Amino acid sequence: MVVKIATSWKQRLQNEFDKPYFGELISFVKNEYSLQVVYPKAKEIFNAFDACAFDDVKVVILGQDPYHGEGQANGLCFSVNEGVKPPPSLVNIFKEIKADLGKPISTSGNLQPWANQGVLLLNATLTVRASSPGSHQKKGWEIFTDAVIKIISEEREGLVFILWGAYAQKKGEVIDPEKHFVIMSPHPSPFSADRGFFGSKPFSKTNEYLRSKGLKEIDW
Repeated sequence: MVVKIATSWKQRLQNEFDKPYFGELISFVKNEYSLQVVYPKAKEIFNAFDACAFDDVKVVILGQDPYHGEGQANGLCFSVNEGVKPPPSLVNIFKEIKADLGKPISTSGNLQPWANQGVLLLNATLTVRASSPGSHQKKGWEIFTDAVIKIISEEREGLVFILWGAYAQKKGEVIDPEKHFVIMSPHPSPFSADRGFFGSKPFSKTNEYLRSKGLKEIDW
């Protein structure tokens, strides 16, 4: 199957694109876009990959579903488009950045600048029906993104994986902790942030690790 995705990823993921489940997934997704309002825009489904080439990845942050509200999702987990009010989880992420690094809270919820520096902002499910969270789960996306994580873990070394919440931590079980630095804490959602996300300092820990590897820090 021909998939429009950045070349550095395409050569590594072609085996997945050729598997029967992926063909079924794409048929489902195309049908959904033709009949329903689906987010993100079709051209942004693989934005996380297009924004961060395989060899440029330094940090991986795992999300679950794209945002399901109008104009929010842009293909990067936790990120929203310019001019869109940051959702509660993102607000809490910005609060932790301020507490951790002393930086002012960002007025923009678009995390594209992170991606440009080597942060792969990967959702487990890459599409969702409007106002219907979880509507595209268990259709094949999770199989695909599991394969992505496994390939990154196997082919790269010395990366930081940030796993917020039980879902991301379960998904991250394929990561080799001997080769990579894995940061885990509760999810930044208002339902769980007070249980250990606040004060977990993932951003300074990431930068300390990158420095130890002689790599440029992320400007969060």
